[in-house]
Amino acid sequence: MPNNINIPVSLLNLVPIRQGQSAGEAITSMVDLAQATEDMGYHRYWIAEHHNTPSLASSATTILIKHTLEHTKNIRVGSGGIMLPNHSPLVVAEQFGTMASIYNNRLDLGLGRAPGTDMMTASALRRSHSDSVYTFPDDVNALLTYFGSEEEQGYVKAYPGVGTEIPIYILGSSTDSAFLAAKLGLPYVFASHFAPRFMEEAISIYRDRFQPSAYLDAPYVMTGHNVIAAETDEEAKYEATTMEQFFLNVVRGSSAPMSPPIDNIDELWSPQEKMAVQSMSSMTFMGGKETVRDQLQSFQNQLNVDEIIAVTYIYDEEKQKRSFEILKEVVDEK
Repeated sequence: MPNNINIPVSLLNLVPIRQGQSAGEAITSMVDLAQATEDMGYHRYWIAEHHNTPSLASSATTILIKHTLEHTKNIRVGSGGIMLPNHSPLVVAEQFGTMASIYNNRLDLGLGRAPGTDMMTASALRRSHSDSVYTFPDDVNALLTYFGSEEEQGYVKAYPGVGTEIPIYILGSSTDSAFLAAKLGLPYVFASHFAPRFMEEAISIYRDRFQPSAYLDAPYVMTGHNVIAAETDEEAKYEATTMEQFFLNVVRGSSAPMSPPIDNIDELWSPQEKMAVQSMSSMTFMGGKETVRDQLQSFQNQLNVDEIIAVTYIYDEEKQKRSFEILKEVVDEK
């Protein structure tokens, strides 16, 4: 059996607020995890964008990226992602261009076409009432231009930004963005950590339709996975109840903070809620090192992606770091 699990691993942080934490403490935890995973050799550290969510501190994504860059040295830092319906492409270009001018060649820009919130909040965030997800392709093209060479620019330019060539990644949770990423020849990141239903179809579309570009010669696929790795399968199953409670909050529309693990999750949810949570979180690598290795190998035998981006909801911060350490040990094995 081929060993195709020796691939780059990265992580995505939604900056969850743990039970008993303030937003400021959650941001401190975000930086602490970035420093720890940088030392482990993780490839990139991405931060999400969510609004009107009391349990997450990731609304001002650009500020959090800047804060993380300030407190790290080598790891790539970026957005997973900037939700373009909420932002003017010029403002995004200026902000990221400024960061790129300070932190040379460490910045990624992942772009999403959803607002990252409910519709009422999305309306409050919108640049204007005419903006929608349908402007996403034009917005992406505008950003590619703003980061391009001086010769490519129109009258309006992003200063700083011109010539920075900040790498752009297209994020998706359905098949729509796969077509766009393929057409533009950009890397594609599928949000299988919470919306796995269309993963295989979207990746197939992207690979089949990919057009080589100035940015990328061949398709580059990243997939999101929940990862709960521990010393034993039993410990991982117990720690995973924090993740299950997190997704249960999503199903119920609750704003509860990230909660400690519990002994019997079945006492907390109905059979219907359990099914919904398991559907959302089916792309999870969970267990001791050998179990996680087998799960990752099986996944790679099926899809052979180019990079894994991990999301780890573990309440105890040291155990969360150990989970990332175990995953890195797995992919580094020869």
